[in-house]
Amino acid sequence: MSTLDTWRALLTERVTDEVVTKALVRDVELPGGAGTMALITLDNGFDHTKPNTFGPHGLFALNGALSEIAERTDLAAVGVTGKPFVFGVGADLKGAAALTTREEALAIGALGHHVFRRLGELDVPSFAFVNGAAMGGGLEVALHCTYRTISSGVPAVALPECSLGLVPGWGGTQLLPRLTGPANAIKLIVENPLAQNRMTRGREAFELGVADALFEPADFLEESLRWAARVLTGEVTVERPDHTAADWDKVVADARFLVDMKLHGAAPAPYRALDLVALARTASRDEGFAAEDEALADLLLSDELRAGLYSFDLVQRRARRPAGAPDASLARKVTKVGVVGAGLMASQMALLFARRLQVPVVLTDLDQARLDKGVSYVHAEVDKLAGKGRVSPDQANRLKALVTGSLTKDAFADADFVIEAVFEDLAVKKQVFAEVEAVVRADCVLATNTSSLSVTAMGEDLAHPERLVGFHFFNPVAVMPLLEIVRGGATDDATLATAFAVGKALKKSSVLVKDAPAFVVNRLLTRFMGEVIGAVDEGTPLETAEHALDRLGLPMTPFALLQLVGPAVGLHVAETLHEAFPDRFGVSANLAKLVAAGKPGVYRPDFSLDEEAVALFAGGSGVADGPSTADQVRVRVLRALAGEIRIMLDEGVVAAPQDIDLCMILGAGWPFHLGGITPYLDRAGHSPSRFLPPGVASLPA
Repeated sequence: MSTLDTWRALLTERVTDEVVTKALVRDVELPGGAGTMALITLDNGFDHTKPNTFGPHGLFALNGALSEIAERTDLAAVGVTGKPFVFGVGADLKGAAALTTREEALAIGALGHHVFRRLGELDVPSFAFVNGAAMGGGLEVALHCTYRTISSGVPAVALPECSLGLVPGWGGTQLLPRLTGPANAIKLIVENPLAQNRMTRGREAFELGVADALFEPADFLEESLRWAARVLTGEVTVERPDHTAADWDKVVADARFLVDMKLHGAAPAPYRALDLVALARTASRDEGFAAEDEALADLLLSDELRAGLYSFDLVQRRARRPAGAPDASLARKVTKVGVVGAGLMASQMALLFARRLQVPVVLTDLDQARLDKGVSYVHAEVDKLAGKGRVSPDQANRLKALVTGSLTKDAFADADFVIEAVFEDLAVKKQVFAEVEAVVRADCVLATNTSSLSVTAMGEDLAHPERLVGFHFFNPVAVMPLLEIVRGGATDDATLATAFAVGKALKKSSVLVKDAPAFVVNRLLTRFMGEVIGAVDEGTPLETAEHALDRLGLPMTPFALLQLVGPAVGLHVAETLHEAFPDRFGVSANLAKLVAAGKPGVYRPDFSLDEEAVALFAGGSGVADGPSTADQVRVRVLRALAGEIRIMLDEGVVAAPQDIDLCMILGAGWPFHLGGITPYLDRAGHSPSRFLPPGVASLPA
């Protein structure tokens, strides 16, 4: 039995429900007499909402097409492109999860290498025409080709494997560093996946050196074929620098240091990826690909992958079908948005509404200087987008024209959606909505960006409280993907449906939450911070408590988070939750001293400790049993989170544990490699039966 037959027997019988991406081949006569190209179109038969992926059946389909092409002697070149809007988005993850033995895991890595490398080892040049999203194995297909073009309209170029607990295992760690240099390769392979799985757009990918030519989407394939013809006839020469310079090892070492600062060894995949990038400098193709096979085999069977796949499923599936959302047909059309306030948060929201909804947005404030500053902020951010090529000059001008300011709320008279972003005080917000209700139409939705206050209480004096909804963004607004949509006691279905429709248009992942104090993310983060600060108040050294949870690989330490949020905001939310739940949420006297001293946190701008700020916590408060060890702090925090989540599920704050997991991943940066917070706590031994609300048989696996 041949090696291919062995792989086929191992893999295709294991993976039976794959959506197969076919390799459709047609001949194209290239212009200028350059000859015939066999053009492969990757297409799984569905539209762009179900992107091309590669499982074993898809790999064998591509292999078959390449075998037929290799037998031909009439070809000048081979090309690969994707179906409309999609090139390829990587491996079939359901199939990857089905693999159970190391032999199977080694086989899927080796099969991918065998098939993809044929593109770069044909007797004629190969061209990848990246017309749409290219991620994971999809990008690796392109990397194996001799040349690459990319569309400026491509929304996502990425190697996201490290975010899932894997490494690019079909050539990415070996080919990309030599193509772009190790620094740019590490950006795509490690840094972006660890930065909330950041995507790179087509133009940026070209600038990083991923592609040799960039064309506009309208005539992308035609221009790519013309360019390929000029390459074949010698009119265009593609020159690439030699990146195997002396700084290669330093670049990898620096990246390893940054990964260690971020993860503290919590997840193996980024470290394995850096090992492979280091190897790429000197390894032969066979050696490098064999090393990728070994790494992939180890990681495909790991707990981190299972956790990462659970996180991925939440983000890709549950986030798109929010539990409890009303019928979308009830949503009202939004043709104008009002924003009360002109501070930083309000200005960020105004820009997002204008950019995503493409409707007029008017900011209001009582102070002209503050109003001018808010509008100027939006215009400056639009200029930055234009400077990066994210919007055209015409688009930039239109966006600026959409955002205006007014000193009176009369400007909201024809608005369909008005959101407030004023000081987090119930009386202030109630007054704002009373003033807004007096001027808006009867069907205008009123939204509050409150992070902790009761939406029901906010609307109790309104004539129409049924049109008030919580619409809680996270900071920075443009970056954080979560939107907590809060149903107040009187909120009706039409208002709620409109809120979900607007959230979708803003490209946010919306989760329906009950009108409970601090909702989901801030409630859990406040409980988390409360336990850490409580340990410091009791005499635990600040640095011990600060680093007690490092082994989880959280995006930042507790006091770094406090620095980001601001001690005054943290104190305010703690006070709100203490009022609601005094037995579980304390108010730290030492945190209050930090706020009173005007300190932005315990760190200086360079993130060295501010000794004066730390001294405010020094010696503790003389309560409880004194200092704790790092292990004791960690257990204390995890048990507190487990208990709080149990209470939240009992209260019906969300529909299911998966919604808490989703909120924490998208709103708090809970690491993909840990899976959701609820299954992690279950695995860590801090939840089991006492964690389960009535009617829930088990936590997510």
